[in-house]
Amino acid sequence: MTGHATAAIPAVNLTPRAKLEILLAILLALFLFALDQTVVGVALPRIVTDLGGNELYNWTITIYLLTATISGPIYGKLSDLFGRRPVILFAVALFLAASALCGLSQEMWQFILFRGLQGLGGGALFPVALAVIADMYTPAERGKYLGSFGTVFGLSSLVGPAIGGVITDNFGWHWVFYINVPLGLVSLFILYRLLPAIRHPEAGRNIDYLGAAAFTVAIGAFLVGLTNVRSLDLTTFADPWIGGLMLVGLVFGAIFIWIESRAKEPLVPLDLFRLRTFAIAVSASFFAAFGFFAAVVFLPRWYQTVAGASATESGYNILPLLFGLIFGAIASGQIVARTGRYKWLVVGSMVLLAAGLWMLTNLHANTDRPILWLWMLLTGLGVGPAFAVFTLIVQNAVSMRQVGVATASVGFFQQIGGTVGLTLAGTIFASRLTTEIPSQLLAAGLPQQMVDAFAAAGGSLDLTGVGDLGAAILAATPAQFQPVVAPLIPAIVNGIYEAVSVSIGGTFWIGIGGALIAGAAGLFLRETRMRTTMDVEAAPEPAAGAA
Repeated sequence: MTGHATAAIPAVNLTPRAKLEILLAILLALFLFALDQTVVGVALPRIVTDLGGNELYNWTITIYLLTATISGPIYGKLSDLFGRRPVILFAVALFLAASALCGLSQEMWQFILFRGLQGLGGGALFPVALAVIADMYTPAERGKYLGSFGTVFGLSSLVGPAIGGVITDNFGWHWVFYINVPLGLVSLFILYRLLPAIRHPEAGRNIDYLGAAAFTVAIGAFLVGLTNVRSLDLTTFADPWIGGLMLVGLVFGAIFIWIESRAKEPLVPLDLFRLRTFAIAVSASFFAAFGFFAAVVFLPRWYQTVAGASATESGYNILPLLFGLIFGAIASGQIVARTGRYKWLVVGSMVLLAAGLWMLTNLHANTDRPILWLWMLLTGLGVGPAFAVFTLIVQNAVSMRQVGVATASVGFFQQIGGTVGLTLAGTIFASRLTTEIPSQLLAAGLPQQMVDAFAAAGGSLDLTGVGDLGAAILAATPAQFQPVVAPLIPAIVNGIYEAVSVSIGGTFWIGIGGALIAGAAGLFLRETRMRTTMDVEAAPEPAAGAA
């Protein structure tokens, strides 16, 4: 290792114990960030009821998604310029302060504002934490540690619903946010004490403020427009709040690229996309996210709507998916660390993901639970490597001075891919449900006249909600017709549940397409050996026999 490289990366001189403490502190901060997303989901109905803002319900989620997604690449670049320490300390402190403010909120607009600040803090944690790992360990060593990041997100999904339910029911929703503070302070103290400072006196003069502004408008407008999509009908995009915002996002995206091509120190260096490995990895991470996000959202919905499970129970019922993800992330990191091979691991995992999602397309109301668990396990095993290997590949392909923004780009494309995939899946679900309900009711034995009457009145019922659907249908039926409808309630409910199941199964075709595209992209990867030094000047050597 050259003396220059060593001086630029003081983290390599840390003792093994200091590195371990930093790693644990980072994982704790990440756990709080990931846990916050699942815990808050359980508490939101109570929060909205107390603060009286049901019409703003979606914004409590959207604002967090927007600020976290937009800020990720910006934080990644700032960490390359100023070093990881000040950026991650600021991010953790902001996240904790915003958590406390969320708990203190008295009105809905305050809660939404502070959720946005939480996203601004949390947006840095994932990309900058991964960059810290890159500062402490060589590419050949990182695989052993990157798998733990997937484990953190899987574990948070496992315990989040239970923690959120217990805290909300016994202590009040405010403590869902307050609990972050003492735990986060432990992480903040360790990082402050041990994480070395890297100073770049020239950094302040080269911040791409114009690029950051254009990037914020582009991604913000596009994501808001995208999340407003409710149908894939072309007329939907004529709505100014959908097509108009998405067009604004695309226009500012083009302006952002023009700015970056001329910036002295661009927010996202465009030359990164000339690196074949980087371009393939971020593209594959974009498409791989399609299936996972849909599975995490729609499978709990199936359990609550069709299987009658509570929110907490539905979370535990997707444990096979999370166990598969955790094992896949850890095992893939270890394989790459030990063998240096990743091309066929990427391709194979994407094929496995597609196979697991294909099995999930066969979902029915009477699907046996053990069979469903097997399908979820295979899906998790397929998606797990995406949380570790793509980041490892990218970090090995770029110089240390760009590792922060490159790492953030992987997370950014995963988040955008998940959002796009989830939007497409949601519109497919709604469209498919409209056609499936009449056909499934006919198959259940209802006469055509009653099916037509039900379809005409069904829009006033929430057919995919939780609770006693049969009782809700009967209550919505005029009193004079209830004696006729009552004996048919079991058949109606079974028909609707089958329609919901088939429609949810149809959403996974989007993920299958994404997984196959990601796997096809992986075929074009050129394997390079994982660097065994931190020397930023040394290019990775082609692996023996690599394509």
